[in-house]
Amino acid sequence: MPDSIGEGWRRALPHMVLSNRDWWRASSSLHSGYCQKNNWEDDMKRTVATGLAIAAGVALTAVASNTSQIKAQEAPFGDPDSIGYAETLWRVMEEARLVGDDTIKVRPFEGSDPHGTVQEVLATTATIAGHTGRLVVKRNHASDSIDAVYDDPIGNLDAITIMFKREEGYDPENQNWFWAKYLPDGELDQNEAGMHLAGRVAKGMDSGCIACHTATGGEDLEVLTLN
Repeated sequence: MPDSIGEGWRRALPHMVLSNRDWWRASSSLHSGYCQKNNWEDDMKRTVATGLAIAAGVALTAVASNTSQIKAQEAPFGDPDSIGYAETLWRVMEEARLVGDDTIKVRPFEGSDPHGTVQEVLATTATIAGHTGRLVVKRNHASDSIDAVYDDPIGNLDAITIMFKREEGYDPENQNWFWAKYLPDGELDQNEAGMHLAGRVAKGMDSGCIACHTATGGEDLEVLTLN
């Protein structure tokens, strides 16, 4: 017995007389077209679904990227502006022989954590982008001998930490100090989270530059050594 598609043909063409062979050819042709239409629709559905998935992935990536950029801009330290400022400051200090291989030689003294067992301190002024402020440079040495550091200050150098008094409004709660910690070659050091130590370092935290100097450095936050 013919299927429902064939019955449809018979109802649609009441005045046509089809032989059994012609009837089956027409029925098969219609069924083939019906299957091809379904296959085309399935292909379109898969194509649209794939496109939507790709678009969603791109959108999520963009959101994640923008979120990271916003967080970097809002961070009190380690942001691009602070990193660039610290790099400029290093070049100024190098020209003034406060850092680098040809640094001014000063008498070291016994220090303490977190700045090293032996330290050197130079206090002066510097001009960055038209602003002149007080600059404190602390060279931190990993040595138990003051004489050894005096004889070879570069060979014993572990890190360099600085405080630079920036313009009014930079960080009024903390005397507008800009903080940075450099490695001996001038590269900025990083904390455990991978953030560069430049800017309002550890602002609002229980430990770090600002917290430590607030507790021990008086109103100006300057500290030479901890006893």
